[in-house]
Amino acid sequence: MWEDYRINGANFSAGEDVEKPEMREQQLRKEAEIFGLWNPEATARKLGFGVENTDGEDEEDDWLAEIIQDVGEDPEPQEIQNLGQAVAAETEWFPYPSKMMFLLDTLDNLPRLRVSSSLMRVFLWVLKEARCKDVPSFDHLRRVQKQLRTQCGTPSIPCKSPLGNVFFMNDPRAIVAKDWANPTTRKLLHVYPEIPEDGIIREIWHAEKWRKNMDLDILSPMYDAGVRHYYVNEVARLRDGKLVIPIRWITFRGRLYADAFSVSFDDQDLATVNDACTTLICAEDLTENYHDLEQAGKIPKWGASTMDAGHSSRMPNPKRKIAAGRPMYSSFVNYFADDVSGNRSKSWNKHWNAYMTHQNLPRKVLQQEFHVHFISTSPNATVSEQFLEFKAAVEETHTDPVEVRDESGNATCFCIYCNAGPSDNPMQSEISSHIGGKGNCFCRKCRVGGTQKEKATDEGYHALFEVSIFSNIEYIILELEKQVKLACSGVIEPVKDLQTETGVKDVYTQFWINGLILRFKEMRKDDPNRSVEEIQKELVQWTVENRDSIYSGFLTTKGFDPTKDTPIEILHTILLGIIKYVWHITHTPWSAEQKQTYAIRLQSTSIDGLSIHPIRSAYIMQYAGSLIGRQLKTLAQTNIFHIHGLVTDDQFMAWKAAGELSALLWVPEIRNLGQYRQDLQVAVANVLDIFATIDPSKIMTKIKYHLLVHADEDVVQFGPLIGVATEDFESFNGVFRFCSILSNHLAPSRDIALQLGDQEGLKHRLTGGWWPVGEDGKWERAGSGVRHFMAEHPILQKLLGWTEPNSTKPGEFKLVSVKRGEGPRKTFTLRSTSAAQAINFGFYEPESVWNKCSSVISESLDECLLGSWVFAASPTAADSSIISGRISDILVDSDKVVLVVLELFQILGTRDETFGMPVLVRRDSEITFSIVLAKNIKFKFNVQHDCNSAKCEASGQRLRMQERVESDQIEKYIIHQPLDRFFINMHAFHNSHLLRATLPRELVTPILLFPERQAKHCELAANLREKQASR
Repeated sequence: MWEDYRINGANFSAGEDVEKPEMREQQLRKEAEIFGLWNPEATARKLGFGVENTDGEDEEDDWLAEIIQDVGEDPEPQEIQNLGQAVAAETEWFPYPSKMMFLLDTLDNLPRLRVSSSLMRVFLWVLKEARCKDVPSFDHLRRVQKQLRTQCGTPSIPCKSPLGNVFFMNDPRAIVAKDWANPTTRKLLHVYPEIPEDGIIREIWHAEKWRKNMDLDILSPMYDAGVRHYYVNEVARLRDGKLVIPIRWITFRGRLYADAFSVSFDDQDLATVNDACTTLICAEDLTENYHDLEQAGKIPKWGASTMDAGHSSRMPNPKRKIAAGRPMYSSFVNYFADDVSGNRSKSWNKHWNAYMTHQNLPRKVLQQEFHVHFISTSPNATVSEQFLEFKAAVEETHTDPVEVRDESGNATCFCIYCNAGPSDNPMQSEISSHIGGKGNCFCRKCRVGGTQKEKATDEGYHALFEVSIFSNIEYIILELEKQVKLACSGVIEPVKDLQTETGVKDVYTQFWINGLILRFKEMRKDDPNRSVEEIQKELVQWTVENRDSIYSGFLTTKGFDPTKDTPIEILHTILLGIIKYVWHITHTPWSAEQKQTYAIRLQSTSIDGLSIHPIRSAYIMQYAGSLIGRQLKTLAQTNIFHIHGLVTDDQFMAWKAAGELSALLWVPEIRNLGQYRQDLQVAVANVLDIFATIDPSKIMTKIKYHLLVHADEDVVQFGPLIGVATEDFESFNGVFRFCSILSNHLAPSRDIALQLGDQEGLKHRLTGGWWPVGEDGKWERAGSGVRHFMAEHPILQKLLGWTEPNSTKPGEFKLVSVKRGEGPRKTFTLRSTSAAQAINFGFYEPESVWNKCSSVISESLDECLLGSWVFAASPTAADSSIISGRISDILVDSDKVVLVVLELFQILGTRDETFGMPVLVRRDSEITFSIVLAKNIKFKFNVQHDCNSAKCEASGQRLRMQERVESDQIEKYIIHQPLDRFFINMHAFHNSHLLRATLPRELVTPILLFPERQAKHCELAANLREKQASR
């Protein structure tokens, strides 16, 4: 009887997937075809599906379908004759039989403009009635789309998890292969860590995970020197005759280098690998690889210490054989998971979704929806279950790498590894086998915590503000093994106690724990004479034999540590965390009059130089309790200027600290890592301390506060945290929902995977990607009409979430528009413009003729408008010093020389005492102008008027705009008083990194609110204990 449980197991069986790893690998290899992709139909039959089940038609609106059927939509005789005929690869619209078919397929695969089958039938009917050329029948269209899916699409694989849940997964190998086989994206791929020449950290390959901390065995292992391939962990000879062992390839200044161990010889000519430190060598200086030395008999005889260290046993690198003479590289992906509603309405329709991005691409590219890839979804299979199949596909590439070819026909292969798991905090806890934010040990990254009583002590409370002992995979697996062993005794309480004590609890493993306890009770019931020890021993033996099925795949994925590789997520931790909380305690006590005052102030915000949408203050105030990330991002950057007189001093300081921290985290680059870390640590400390001052209990119950102390280590590991933000993934949920609502709802995982797989195929064809045809090594791509269509029709780029690289250049301008009927464009002499008041006006010809412009492009590629505040290189100082001011005029002459007239302001040497921000005032209280060449405009920044000092009031009245016209409703607005005193908004996200690099350090460095932090925490802990005792 027990044998039956061992193989197929009743309540806690792993089913067909409980196989030995080697059997699993053989099965995958057997089913693999070109690209290393699986055969969907074969897998479907293996799982018990019929072909009709996997290819069933979507559900339609019956009434509309009947109408179209009555009209008659039978295929034309020519269609029937052409069925099954291959389209010639040389044709303009290949692989489509016609332009009409291409357009219809494109229309059917727009991510955010989904077309139901019923509506597509209507379109076809309309086109036929209009007597358009080459209009197919609906069935013919679907047949062509099915052929395209097989030919150059993304396979959707039927999967069954060890828990018995069925779902479909789009093959990650095919998705990543499309980036390699596409000339548009292949040229952007970075395969090695990089030392940035200017020292600025912008990308993941600049940060320490790739450069220092990543397992050396999963980085790209080789350097392609044409006729020779050099692999890490293999001895090679330099041009000067010295022997070295490269261990990590690194790019620097456009050339490839390697961290390498040197090799030295003793008196007996025994070689020793000096692995205590590395030296940087240029890859171009390598002349002989391991095979060259081996064939020449020049492999040295290794000394005992080198043999003991295992260096010789790693030669030759095993990956050399796997690569089989092809260049071999590593691709890294970020795996995002979330629970999402499949409905657009408020009715909850839970699905567990998984998406990914290819991290070898630059961050600017990955921030486009075009490069977010759907992996799987299921209303039944959890994220851990889905990840097991993802992991199996990825690990298959480690022994059978995916082969791709470029335009020249050269073969390359790659392996896939998991880089990070960005998600919201509850999902990251699940990925990390963590009990969650409500547990006693509530941090997934470290072991901080304890009971509520322990956390309220002076020591326990202070510990919440710091990093505790780091957690790691080994610790988690050890604790889970203890829990599984305890479950074999048939009692759940010891397991629960251990989970509470350690904070380790895995949702996936919990299924097996519950099954073991149930099985123990059944075995006791079946044979009361058996001893507890005997049953326990048998169950423990079963867990040993089925270990791979019991523990989460996240814990056994090579190169991925969920305790380190789940970085804090700034959308949920900052905007939906601290900003949302401080906004709640700010607005809830307000009276109706205070709310109106705040709304008027907020609407008066100057948004030039802010990366936000136009402010709708009435909407924000009306729905203050349910704001989303976009609106909270606006408040984080602007609220500090509008809440004076409406909040307590502590609340004001909380907004000040939260805005300062937010601007530090939303940077696209880090210029000085040491300074940045110091500033970040102080900013985090200020947020935690002031929020604890407002409510000392929050940090004990809200994990988002404590997680902030881990921001520093995540920045070091991954670089700027906007690179691992989830906003793009969250936005992609909208694409998923459009597919979900058009599913037949009987097989949602299948329908959604197929549709999103088709969208991947369309994007690949449109951007000129290649795909293999048959097994003869031939590769094809779409015809010229398909490849050029998206470039010729920018509207399609927007519909597909594609953004062309910014083609604007510094110094470009836009002329002031001429209204219809005004006649020819007016010209102006330089003397008649504000340039006449400039201090350097004498350097220019007063009677020269100029046209006026409305905007100019700065060095940072900002569009600077009239009235924009900018920094520029001084036109008069010899030391290229920087000046600041407000744009008064933008002028261009017939030779395209562009001048910018700046109204100059100087920055005071001290910050404002209330706002803690740099202050702009006129020089000697006089109006001063300067003429600057447009190419010398550095960047623009956001400035706010000092309304508090100027006593600006809502004294203005105007007609409220409704439906784009003036209504009869009157609204008040702020009229700024004539006090020329302004604040440089240091809470602004846009160009915050440039501001900090330009301004003196003493004006931008965060200052600790409470220098004696531990004493402050002890004071807060005492207050907390007093409150708890009085309850």
